[in-house]
Amino acid sequence: MGQEIDNIVMDEPKVDEMKKKNKKENASWNIVQVSRHPKRPILQDYISHIVENFVELHGDRYFSDDKAMIGGFAEIGGQKIMLIGHNKGKKTNENIERNFGMAKPDGYRKALRLMKLAQRFNIPVVTFIDTPGAFPGLEAEERGQAEAIAKNLTEMASIEVPIVCVVIGEGGSGGALGIGVGDRILMLSNAIYSVISPEGCASILWRDAAFAPDAAEAMNITAKPLLKHGIIDEIIEEPGEGAHTDVKTVAESIKTSILKNIKPLQKLSIDELIQSRFEKFSAMGKFTVNK
Repeated sequence: MGQEIDNIVMDEPKVDEMKKKNKKENASWNIVQVSRHPKRPILQDYISHIVENFVELHGDRYFSDDKAMIGGFAEIGGQKIMLIGHNKGKKTNENIERNFGMAKPDGYRKALRLMKLAQRFNIPVVTFIDTPGAFPGLEAEERGQAEAIAKNLTEMASIEVPIVCVVIGEGGSGGALGIGVGDRILMLSNAIYSVISPEGCASILWRDAAFAPDAAEAMNITAKPLLKHGIIDEIIEEPGEGAHTDVKTVAESIKTSILKNIKPLQKLSIDELIQSRFEKFSAMGKFTVNK
């Protein structure tokens, strides 16, 4: 029976033609490509345009300083913040050094250490999400990758200062969620945010990564459907063909949005802040059935 199902899937008529058509016409897949554009701005670009007095802090106090995740004290528009984000590179040697923005447990433990430091000094946390996913290598699993991400999810839910998260490129899987539990989730219009990559989903469902465009469309991983479903709170529009065409304008839009969202959060009491965050994430996935 299993073999028969495999044959039905693999012998579907006009499969190659459908793949080509989907790649050309699928809007979600086009956004996926823009989110991965080699010239797309990374965290360092936004730091240089909108962040002042950035003091990077290193190490997780357990094992190492993961260069795929950076963070430290900073200011945006005069507002003191704790800045944390995935650290991609633009050149091959930079990406190798930073593990293509795929953090290991050390990176997530460093991020949590900095969040608790922000709580101690009562300053908001701003995270920049841009990763294909957490690093899946043997050494990461040996050092507790899943535990590190799970602990971040749990601890971030009760951090006693405002948390604003900005998805600037790829928001992939648990690697994104490890710094993604925020009071406000902002997202660039050509970014993606998903539990799995389109290629990974297609490989599971159709046993063929070439169906990634279909998966991208079905998964609702782009900004508009995510806003509609309440996963994110705001879309930051990009000009032209993507953020790489006008980095300065996009950076200013991100700055304005961050400051706008931090201000009302700072007026909430600790109990109100945590309760609101809890209700926000508890509501995700709820649906109604029309009878």
